[in-house]
Amino acid sequence: MPFSPALLPLFALLGSLGGFLAGLLGIGGGIIFVPLFLWVFPLAGFPPDLVAHSAFGTSLAIIIPTALSSTLAHRRRGNVDWHQVYRIALGAVLGAIAGAMIAAGISSEGLKTMFGFMQVLVGLKMLFQPRYLPPEETLPIPFRHLLLVGLAGGAFSAFFGVGGGVVAVPLMIIFLRLPAQLAVGNSSALIVVSSIIGTLSYMLHGWGMPNLPSFSFGYVNLLVVAIVAPFAICSARLGVRLASRIRHDTLVKVFAIVLILIGLRMLVRTFF
Repeated sequence: MPFSPALLPLFALLGSLGGFLAGLLGIGGGIIFVPLFLWVFPLAGFPPDLVAHSAFGTSLAIIIPTALSSTLAHRRRGNVDWHQVYRIALGAVLGAIAGAMIAAGISSEGLKTMFGFMQVLVGLKMLFQPRYLPPEETLPIPFRHLLLVGLAGGAFSAFFGVGGGVVAVPLMIIFLRLPAQLAVGNSSALIVVSSIIGTLSYMLHGWGMPNLPSFSFGYVNLLVVAIVAPFAICSARLGVRLASRIRHDTLVKVFAIVLILIGLRMLVRTFF
């Protein structure tokens, strides 16, 4: 099933938009890319029963290079504790495998519904997130705690096709009591692991599915990845530069409202 050449510039535009917003707001691009793909993939000829799975798998593949770039930047600033990351990553591998496996057994409409609910909840969390931070932990963190955080972040990431930082960062700050900068840096490394495992899992679960569009390896479309990823990486840098000139709190609240509206629209279209 070939892509229409007229849609290729649209994917480039989506990559630029998603990357710019991700850099501007300091969030993973998956929560932006997935809704965009759910909208444009039907226009590209994706069968309805494959749209959600392909959107999630392709989104994860695009997240890999952006998360790797972010991890290296945080590493240069000393915001990555590799001793902790190795243990968190083990949980992320297990969680990502489980998350992708569960998602593969759910219908496309079911995944869209769950993603809509997830967007509404994330939007509400961003809108009303308390500013209180618990005291930082100075004692060594038990292995099982690191494992559980990785498990939760990896499962969330692979199931919804997003980075997972929206779950991992709060858990590291509240549950593990890490400093915010270290939590963000560790989360970036976690996202690399969970995105790689999640991408491979979506490839595996979608392998041999009939009616997949051209350039699809399972539920991951490599043509979309090749077009979107470079534009996303470049535009993310512009977003980061602009973010320093605008009040971050205002941007987060506006984006939270947009997320809630998009999530509600998806739910309304599903149930009505």
